[in-house]
This record gives sequence, structure tokens and C-alpha cells, in this order.
Amino acid sequence: MKDDYIFALDIGTRSVTGVILEKTESNYTLIDYCVREHRVRSMVDGQIHHVEEVAEVIKEVKQTLEASHGPLLKVCVAAAGRSLKTITSSATIELNQKPVTDHETIKHLELSAVHNAQLKLASEDTGHNFSNYYCVGYSVLHYKIDEDIIGSLIDQSGQVASAEIIATFLPKVVVESLLSALTRANLEMDALTLEPIAAIQVLIPESMRRLNVALVDIGAGTSDIALTNSGTVVAYGMVPIAGDEITEAVSDQYLLDFPLAEKTKLQIVNEGQSTVQDILGFEATITYDNLVNDISESIDKLATSIAKEILHLNGKQPKAVMLIGGGSQTPDFTSRLANKLQLPPNRVAIRDIEAIQILNSTDNLPKGPDFVTPIGIAIAAKQNPIHYISIKVNEKIIRMFEMKQLTIGDCLVQAGIEINKLYGKPGIASIITLNGKSITLPGELGQAPTILLNKKEATVDSIVNNGMEIEILKGLDGSQPKVTLSELLGDIAPIQIHFNQQVYDLKPTYYVNNMIKDQNYIIQDHDSIEVQTPKTVKDFFTFISSDKKPVQNEFILFVNQDKIKLSFAENQITVNNMAVSLDYRLSHGDKLNVIPKNIPTVQLLLKQLNKEYYHNIRVTFNQETIMIKQPQLKVKKGDIELNEEDRIYPNDKLSVEEKEIEPYIFQDVFRYIELNLTNASGNFTLLKNNQPTTFYEQIVDGDSLAIVWDLE
Repeated sequence: MKDDYIFALDIGTRSVTGVILEKTESNYTLIDYCVREHRVRSMVDGQIHHVEEVAEVIKEVKQTLEASHGPLLKVCVAAAGRSLKTITSSATIELNQKPVTDHETIKHLELSAVHNAQLKLASEDTGHNFSNYYCVGYSVLHYKIDEDIIGSLIDQSGQVASAEIIATFLPKVVVESLLSALTRANLEMDALTLEPIAAIQVLIPESMRRLNVALVDIGAGTSDIALTNSGTVVAYGMVPIAGDEITEAVSDQYLLDFPLAEKTKLQIVNEGQSTVQDILGFEATITYDNLVNDISESIDKLATSIAKEILHLNGKQPKAVMLIGGGSQTPDFTSRLANKLQLPPNRVAIRDIEAIQILNSTDNLPKGPDFVTPIGIAIAAKQNPIHYISIKVNEKIIRMFEMKQLTIGDCLVQAGIEINKLYGKPGIASIITLNGKSITLPGELGQAPTILLNKKEATVDSIVNNGMEIEILKGLDGSQPKVTLSELLGDIAPIQIHFNQQVYDLKPTYYVNNMIKDQNYIIQDHDSIEVQTPKTVKDFFTFISSDKKPVQNEFILFVNQDKIKLSFAENQITVNNMAVSLDYRLSHGDKLNVIPKNIPTVQLLLKQLNKEYYHNIRVTFNQETIMIKQPQLKVKKGDIELNEEDRIYPNDKLSVEEKEIEPYIFQDVFRYIELNLTNASGNFTLLKNNQPTTFYEQIVDGDSLAIVWDLE
């Protein structure tokens, strides 16, 4: 065989297809192909059950092609997608209300979920050994915070974060049996790929692989499903129903043996009708519409099974579905599958080798979708071959199946390392009391494990190559919470109050175990915390320094050694010029003032004591009422005698004594009147109650007084 030829085999359930391609610059040309059916049921669901029988069919294909192209020594092959096992699993991590701040933590959570899938798969294996499988990929289905689905975990906080993934595994026995069959046919494995990857690689350009597309290979015994998203194959599946189910329905409906039923089915699909003779010798012409109507139930069953598996694997409807394989030509199948998936009819389509853009058009190209996979195997196995590599993980050598660019995370999964157990333990929580209410402060999260790749720090996404060494070290345990009063309580804005032309900021006071602490105090376990913030007028005068307390709410003094509270002299409190009580709640920017209700004087004191400073009588003079008075009390502060208008002060010691009342005389009147003498002339007479009297005549309350001038 020429050096630039590529020999590939598609080892299927019913047949083995061999192709020879020639690489021409960036394209490929189909040189030759050969198809041989298995003589016995040596393949079941993509797995080789009889190595010798399969090897014999491979030899026939090989020898047929060698007759025209010379010895074939190396071959490209594929592991069937139906051999892959897909497991859904999840993992959780305790957050304790601390946010997730880095992608590394999320990646570790995902890998923990993959490991759980690995353990689940091992429990289903007869040997309970997860090393019997290779993990060939996984994708995240959901992230959750406290059971609520969320798009991203970054900067999200809650009690528990979780990741649900779908992981795909390839049994090692599939590869081992494939190698054994090739060895018996005197062939060396040149390269290995996966059938779904092969088909996708030749049908979907790299620029389109970000789309969520389902590829369904409907063979004879099984229908293999692969799903792409974000540039990669994210899930694989298989349903045990395919083209043979339809052929059996044709056989049952028209009384045909199986080979004739298969031939009839293909002829109707390709030509629109077929004339056949049943086992009783009756001849009938079957049209396309007759066929669809007669085997409708079987077509519907196939569409339903495939649609259900696609939705299970993808979690939702894909953007489009590509159909390949002989069974994809089942009558009316594309429209029914589109209906089951609730997709427009033009979003489900059969693709044949004419859709392979890098395959040159030649006269010998076979028709139909059957050859997409074998041609894809030849191209994909050469472009992206899979190799075995050896990696040392914590001094243990593991062998990896390099189906993609491998990372440290892949190696940890294959080595069976539970990365979540290598996280440091969370720190012990602190329990405190805040304003009488119990609060738990969670400890700091444990640190992530340290990963070394060839002695240098790395991450789970770091790329690994053959012969590298990985070491993973347990993370440090978390410490007790280190939270300050400020971090716990946040910024409490002070209330700014204007008082006596000064500005006061009323800030909170923090009491920890009855001792004042500043906001930078680091809270300890069992601390009892109280926060007191001035809010009322009373609080204002309580919290400002004592030398600036301007309010004297009580006016106390002593009279004749008796303690007297002078209520008429108490202060009045105003806020924004309105009188308020001590319980008034202050607001930011309030203007607070304290003013006395009255100036404290002897008169206010005597008023409270219910005493009159003056003794007075009422008389009339020249028909005008006059009030005449004289002090009847003597008020003294020490040796100083005070008048009624004199001011008094808190804590004054006063004495109040009664004075002897002097008799009132006529001339006392003149202290209260102004006598106009401008026009006066001649003599005058003083009258008391209309009787002549003198200036020194005693007068009493109610007397009528007058002065009369003699007329000349």
C-alpha cells in the first residue's frame, strides 16, 4: 500500500466495512472500499463477543483490498459509541455562607462529582473496579446553591454548593478485544478513535462544534447517539432498537423472509415502490405510502426511543439532529423524530458522504449514509489519534487512554483520588451573643489541596504528557473566624447634631463583655456584644462628655434650710425651634437647643412658696384708684437682703422672714402719683373720706382721698 494511503475499518454489528483513502493536500480521496457481513452473531451492541469470528471477517475485507492495493499492515479503527457508559452524578461542598471566589474550587467540585460517577460505575461492574474504565469526558448539567439551580457559582454564597455532571466511560475490554481481533488478522493498530467523534469530525466543521447538535448513527441492531456542545462531545448513549426492528416489521407485515424484507425496504426507500412475492406465493406491489402506513407503529417506536434518549442525555432539545447509518433511511423517520423533539422538520436531516467537505468527489463514491462512519474513522483517526500514556500520581503509575488532551484532573479521576477529601477541614465556628440574640460565626473554609506537576505548582486544568509526575498534597485546615466588630455589623453612620454652635457626631458604642471596644476588635468565641447608639435627646446628653453637659433639669435651692425644687426655673429643650421631651428621637442634622423657661428671681421663688413679697392697700385719690404697697417679707442671701427682682441661682441658701407692717399715711399716696401744680394757686385742703385731714393722717384700704384748692 502506498505511504499516503489510509486503511480504516468500521467493525459493526452486522458487517465490517473497510476503506482506503488517499491524503491529497488538505483533502481526501476514496480509493476503494469493501463490505463483508458477519457469518454468525459475533458482535453484540458494538462489543466483540467472538474475537476469532470477527477476525475472520476482518481478514476477508483485508485480503479483498490487498488484491488491488498490496499488503495492508496497519489500520485505523474506532471504538463504538454504544460501548460507552454514561453516568449522571453530583457532589457538594459546604460553604457556610462564604462565597466561592475562584474557578479552581468549582473544578475540584466537578471532579468530585466525576469520582462519584466512577464509584457508581464500579458498583455496577462485576469486579467493582473503576480501573476497568477510562473516563473520556464529562459535562456539567447544573450548578446549585442550596438546591436552587444557578448559572455560575462564582461569588455565590449559601450553605451548600453542588454540581451535577454527566460523565462518559469506555470499558477497557472494548479496546482489548479490538486489539486481539486485529492481531489475529495480522494487522497493527495504526490509530484509534471513537465512532461518534469520527462522524462528527467529518460532518461538522470545527467552527460549528460549539452548537448543541445530536448525531444519531442508526445501524442494524442499535442506534448510537452523541451530543456536541461548546466545541466537544459532551454525552453518548445507545438505544437497542434500529434498522433491524423496521426490517422485522416489514417481514411480519408482508410475510417476507428477513433478507428479502431488508432488500424490499431499501428498494422502496430508493425507488418509491417494490413488487415482491410473499412466502405463500402471492405477489404484491408496495408503495412508499403503503409502507409508512403499514409499519407506522414500528417507525413511531424507533423515533420515540431515540428522542427520549436524546432528551435524557442533553437535558433539553438540541438545536439540530444529524442522522447517519443505514437505518436513518427508515421511511418518514426524520419528520417523526422532529415532531418528538418539537423541532422544525428542517432541523432533522440525513447526512451522507456527500456532506463530507474534505472528501473529493469521485465516480466510485458509494451512495447513502452508511459510509460516513468508516470514512470518518480513517480521517479522524489520522487527524486526532488516541494513544496510551503513563503518568505517576502520588508515586503510583497509571495508564491513560488519551482520547483528548489530558489534564491533571483526568489523571486524578483515573487514579481514584477523591479530591474533596484533600481539602482542609473548616475552622471551628464561634458562637456569640449580639444584643441578646445568639449568632454563629462559621469558621474559615479549609484550603484547597496543593497540586504539583513535575515539582512545580499546577492546577487541575494543567495539561499532562507521557512520563510526567503528579503530586497532590492535602490543604491546610481552616482557622476559627477572624471577624471584627466592623465586619460583623457593617458601617453604622453617626448622627450629626448641632448644639450650642458646635457639631456633635453621635457614634455607636460597642460593649464586649461589658467593656467598651473599638470597631477593630476581633470577636472571640462566647463574646457578649451590645451596641448602643445615641438616638434620643436624653441619649445625647448621656453620651457627650460630662464637662459639656449643658442641661440642668432640676433647679434646687434652700430656703430657711428647707430644700426647694424651683419648677418655674427648669430648662426647656427645643429641636429645630420646637419644644420636645427628653425622649424625642433625633435625626441627622437636627439643631438642638436648651433655654430656660423663666429667669429665676426672688419673685419666682415666692410665687412657688405661695407668698406675697408686698403688703398693699387700695385707695382712691381724686377719684383715681391707687395701689400702695410695702415689703412684708425680708429675703436674705447671707447678710445681703434681696429685692423681688433679684436673680437667684441653684444651690443658693436663702432666708425668708416676715416684716412688721408700718401704718400707711396720707403722704404715701404721693409716691404713686404725679401731682400737676402748674395751674395751682392759693391754699389747698386735704380730704379723707370728705373730711379735712393732714399729711400724717393714717389711711386704710378703701379710703377716699383728695386734695382741693381754694379759689381766689
